[in-house]
Amino acid sequence: MGNTRTVSVVGLGYVGLPVAVAFGKMRRTIGFDINATRIAELKAGHDRTGEVESADLRQADILFTADIEELKLADFHIVAVPTPVDDANQPDLTPVHKASRTVGRALKKGDIVVYESTVYPGVTEDECVPILEAESGLKCGVDFKVGYSPERINPGDKEHTFTKIKKVVSGQDEETLEIVADVYASVVTAGVHKAATIKVAEAAKVIENTQRDLNIALMNELALIFDRMGIDTNDVLEAAGTKWNFLKFKPGLVGGHCIGVDPYYLTHKAEKLGYIPQVILSGRRINDGMGEFIAQRTVKEMIRAGHNVLGSRVTVLGLTFKENCPDLRNSKVIDIIRELEDYGIHVQVTDALADHEEAMEEYGVKLVPFEKLEPASALVVAVAHSAYCDLSPADLRSLATGNPVVIDVKGIYDKPALRDAEIQLWRL
Repeated sequence: MGNTRTVSVVGLGYVGLPVAVAFGKMRRTIGFDINATRIAELKAGHDRTGEVESADLRQADILFTADIEELKLADFHIVAVPTPVDDANQPDLTPVHKASRTVGRALKKGDIVVYESTVYPGVTEDECVPILEAESGLKCGVDFKVGYSPERINPGDKEHTFTKIKKVVSGQDEETLEIVADVYASVVTAGVHKAATIKVAEAAKVIENTQRDLNIALMNELALIFDRMGIDTNDVLEAAGTKWNFLKFKPGLVGGHCIGVDPYYLTHKAEKLGYIPQVILSGRRINDGMGEFIAQRTVKEMIRAGHNVLGSRVTVLGLTFKENCPDLRNSKVIDIIRELEDYGIHVQVTDALADHEEAMEEYGVKLVPFEKLEPASALVVAVAHSAYCDLSPADLRSLATGNPVVIDVKGIYDKPALRDAEIQLWRL
């Protein structure tokens, strides 16, 4: 059923491009994005996100376009645009609404539209379908059908890739479900799971990341408690982790486009229904406050090491939301930077992978090349890029001045080695 379908992927970012490439290796695929620069780069065989290698782009039969007329060549549309939150942590469905209007203009009878964007239960049928109908003049369930298949892309992860992760699929009726399952099964070697309804599939996605968020929040709260006790949290977790059923989560900054965002979609819907979530929002408050805590702890360690805080220099290594990935979306490292600046500290930031223009546009942060860093009173190693994990105690000393302070957010350095090098270490 699905093998005769021509697939389009709308939104060619961290999620959409790997999906388009997977289908493009099997059949002619339409890759649509409103960003003309992005389309030009992909046509030239370059993916700035680093998710897809140039060789894989060359192997895929993809028509990269920003033209709605060419989008009409497809009859199976996959929408993979981002779903962020605004400054008040409320869901921002603008990208999904705009993508729905675009797809609606390209719809014809017999088409199927499948959303991969993370949303709260009900968005596909209650918000997207009316837009598709209004733009196309067609009737959902009669002229075209919809489905939902939550994205499970993990940026920077070269092991758990699109084709190797079991795909949850859903459709508005049994016939649509079978077609959607068939289309995805043609490229996803890990297989598919047929969800009972579209709303079930939407809910499954938001709780996947909500569960991780809460587990990390517990670790972060433990880190706050153990810090007051003068106990190293990493040492505690190493000891507790020797039990077979201990869940090995670690404390840290929780940013990015999924874990730090998705729970707010679920709580937003719950609040609209009259229920105020307790546990989920509590976890969110803990995780959102960790950047401020790390900055304050940095200041305390600097004072203990004899550094004057006002007017001092602190180097932050890493700005992306996770290691070995150039993705800057919703990075919580910026919270550390802003809090340090509030103390009158000059902060210089470097990142081994982030795009300099994007860092300036997104956060107003001017990235300094690693080799041009000036010696600083303290180093905040915020992201565990391989380039920073490989730094020796001597390397760290060369970046510091006076009595060096290293704030190891990810716990990547050997504590005895830094102690032997007379480096004052604090880790989350």
